[in-house]
Amino acid sequence: MKQDIILAGVGGQGILSIATIIGSAALEQGLHLKQAEVHGMSQRGGDVQSNLRLSSDPIHSDLIPRGAADVVVSLEPMEALRYLPWLSPDGWIITNTTPFVNIPDYPDMEKVKAEFDRLPRVIALDVDSIAKDLGSPRSANMVLLGATAAVMSILDADKLRDGIRRVFARKGDAVVEANVKAFDAGLELSKQGR
Repeated sequence: MKQDIILAGVGGQGILSIATIIGSAALEQGLHLKQAEVHGMSQRGGDVQSNLRLSSDPIHSDLIPRGAADVVVSLEPMEALRYLPWLSPDGWIITNTTPFVNIPDYPDMEKVKAEFDRLPRVIALDVDSIAKDLGSPRSANMVLLGATAAVMSILDADKLRDGIRRVFARKGDAVVEANVKAFDAGLELSKQGR
């Protein structure tokens, strides 16, 4: 069993936190893991991307070939579209619908939405608003991780919750519980929308 995941977004959105939690959960589940990260500008707004390869068997490369990603997870809609060439024909796009407009010629969101509408397997949620409604705007990335958990064949949602608890433990119980709550909200909403 294997699963190849591309995580995409811009600096400051929490893509690398998602990668850390998935990696922690995979290791706890006894899976093999390879990860490659591309960091854009270190300031908020630069492109950030991570390749995560999870498998029950040894993995030989940390990079996902074009057309092989099982899931593209993005906290920024245009970043999801950037990685479409890597998506497998039966792969999933899990994306935030709220744009991070950091370029002057950012396309109209109706055009971006039309691109997603042409794809067979998309879960698009306004994770920023969901996190805000939960009282934890900084946990938008955990809402997206929860939405992703609904289509992950290799990792159990409970293992991901445990990963959230491990990664955020040093920040205290309130932060841990806010992030678990955000994860659960994303998981439930994605199940309803599938």
